[in-house]
Amino acid sequence: MQREPSVSSPLPLRAGLSPSCVWLPEAPHTLLLDFLTIRFNEIPRSIWQQRLVEGLVLNQQGMPFELDSPYIANQHIYYYRHIENEPQIPFIEQVLYQDEHLLVADKPHFLPVIPSGKYVQETLLTRLKNKLALDHLAPIHRIDRETAGIVLFSINPETRDAYQALFRSHSIHKTYEAIASNREDLTLPMTYQSRMVKGEPFFRMKEIEGEYNAKTNIERLEVNGDFAKYRLSPITGKQHQLRVHLAALGIPILFDAFYPVLADWKTDYSKPLQLLAKDIAFVDPVSQRSHYFTSEQQLLDWESIEQLTHPHHD
Repeated sequence: MQREPSVSSPLPLRAGLSPSCVWLPEAPHTLLLDFLTIRFNEIPRSIWQQRLVEGLVLNQQGMPFELDSPYIANQHIYYYRHIENEPQIPFIEQVLYQDEHLLVADKPHFLPVIPSGKYVQETLLTRLKNKLALDHLAPIHRIDRETAGIVLFSINPETRDAYQALFRSHSIHKTYEAIASNREDLTLPMTYQSRMVKGEPFFRMKEIEGEYNAKTNIERLEVNGDFAKYRLSPITGKQHQLRVHLAALGIPILFDAFYPVLADWKTDYSKPLQLLAKDIAFVDPVSQRSHYFTSEQQLLDWESIEQLTHPHHD
């Protein structure tokens, strides 16, 4: 099997987006358009035709390909993503802190951190690149699209790994808050741990037998009827860890569209997932300053929760 060479993009940002890169292997295609249509079979051929016409597919020198450009193997090409009728997300992020190395953002519910699927411009990364003209901005960690709260970004590629190392070595303290079901028979505080792996569909996680790879400290802060507010401190950083752990304990997070079962309110703006990346604390590896940042985003108040979970009928 031929190894695809690694490469960094030599091309500039467009509307806050870096180009995507694809390697052209030895293959019997006549036209570049044929390869793109087969290689990305989830994207209609008409979309690739449009991208070629608009000059959004380029070679390594930044020259655009034509509709009838021949397929020439063993080279990298680049393309800029463009989503027709991309959904607009009506919530605004905030920048809480910025220096020459680090940016701390406060993300609203429903906004993805990075481009994926049907979201390209309406992502935290692209919005910040567009507003602040920071070409090298990159997230140091991520939180779910449905989760609100603190996200750290690296500004300077030369110091990026120093910040990423904080997460690898668990030298960073993160606290979340959540509104979830209340179980009076559950003794808290507690530390819950399990082994988590990819589940079905592909975007869900599941627990299996085996040595734990996900660990969370859980406290109950207050109770209101059927629900309670919890403080969650993840020791590890598995995808959907907090959502899976609370669901496994029989206290699923309110308005979780994935756990314990798939639901249909993922894009219902009146029912945001009640999970907030509340604060984060660490010693800056560059300046050696002690940092503490707290989110200004909010979970729903008890009155709103009552109205959404027990609607009154006339």
